[in-house]
Amino acid sequence: MKQILVVDDSAVIRKIARRILDGMRFETSEAEDGAKALAACAFLMPDAILLDWNMPVMDGFEFLRQLRKLPGGTRPKVVFCTTENDITHIARAMHAGADEYIMKPFDKQILQSKFEEIGLV
Repeated sequence: MKQILVVDDSAVIRKIARRILDGMRFETSEAEDGAKALAACAFLMPDAILLDWNMPVMDGFEFLRQLRKLPGGTRPKVVFCTTENDITHIARAMHAGADEYIMKPFDKQILQSKFEEIGLV
């Protein structure tokens, strides 16, 4: 079973994502900010990360930069999930190492489609 880490400061978004991902037969864990997510990845590197952009402590962009420096940190597929729709944000995320980008709100169909595109399902 593939491991997905959901990183978002919103408990509601984490709960929705977990429900969708559990239904897709992923093993799901959560982190509420980039610093906690980085610690989780150092302990057990997931197969994929659903990552919010705007978070306290460490935002998604900085988390991604730090993740890609960790041993094995280039392996997880990273999907940015945010309300930021500016093309510069998208380009910045992809340049930092994101594999895909989705907008909030999202649903099962959107997640499944993006995960298919990056080879997770």
